[in-house]
Amino acid sequence: MGLPNTTEPTRIDRGNGVVRGDGTRGEGANHATLAAVADALSRLRYGAVHLTVHDGKVVQLDVTERQRFT
Repeated sequence: MGLPNTTEPTRIDRGNGVVRGDGTRGEGANHATLAAVADALSRLRYGAVHLTVHDGKVVQLDVTERQRFT
């Protein structure tokens, strides 16, 4: 018997940060954070974007880029 899924889906609300699946607002994302994430994703061809969150706030953005040779 598995554990119940207690995580709520999260979606970005363009007006005011993060809105959780239950409709409550989080305080972790602001416009500068969202812009930095969008910029990192737009520049990335192969790799990963990793966000570190403390107390519901994004505190670090790491980008790992891969170079592929054929």
